[in-house]
Amino acid sequence: MSGPVTHIATADATSVTVRGRDLVDEIIGKLTFTQMFYLLMTGRAPSGDQTRVLDACLVTLMEHGFTPSALVARLMAESSPGQIQASIAAGLLAVGDVHAGTMEACAALLVEGVDEPDQEAWCRDIVAAHRTRRTAVPGFGHKLHKPDDPRTPPLLRVARETGHEGRYVQLLLRLSRIIDETAARHVTINATGALAALLLEIGIPPGIVRAIAVVSRSGGLVGHILEEQQTSSARHLVKLARDTIPYRDPPD
Repeated sequence: MSGPVTHIATADATSVTVRGRDLVDEIIGKLTFTQMFYLLMTGRAPSGDQTRVLDACLVTLMEHGFTPSALVARLMAESSPGQIQASIAAGLLAVGDVHAGTMEACAALLVEGVDEPDQEAWCRDIVAAHRTRRTAVPGFGHKLHKPDDPRTPPLLRVARETGHEGRYVQLLLRLSRIIDETAARHVTINATGALAALLLEIGIPPGIVRAIAVVSRSGGLVGHILEEQQTSSARHLVKLARDTIPYRDPPD
């Protein structure tokens, strides 16, 4: 009975091999971070168009202001200065089902519906089911960005320009049309919806699309932590909470 093996990487005294490629001779100085990331996820180097799509996806979620992940990272940086890895890790724990990581559910939905023989009927059933539960269809709607998420059009443009406006993007657009018809108003395709479709188009497995958000947001958190070291803004956040959230004795 054979034991476990890895196809990711190995190292010895004089070399490092990644996905069958020599790190020194074939990767360093030859592949970008985005290309290396894609290689590790899929086992193959991306085309130029795939690299452009993944780049666009990584850039999109890197920064969004004072999000929960940024606030958590800043609070950790104030509480544990000098431990930047702890601050980044704390911030990344907030990439979940509500913020940034929501594209995972949208990707799963698109994978479920992409091979349906009657996609129109499937979309209507999905929208009806979510309306019955009074929940948003994953990838649609945004509390801040109205009437449209400004990040979505450039993402879809990159998909079109690179020839990746395929089955997943088309299904997303069909869902969008039916959601608008059913709601009798416009509901934006949010950034995570567009990201889910684009990542599926370039062959990223649906089960790890949230990892793209994690990798992307970690870069943004570095900027927040650096600024926190310079401004100590987290202390102001704590003071604001103390000053504006009153204490009340618990009810009898």
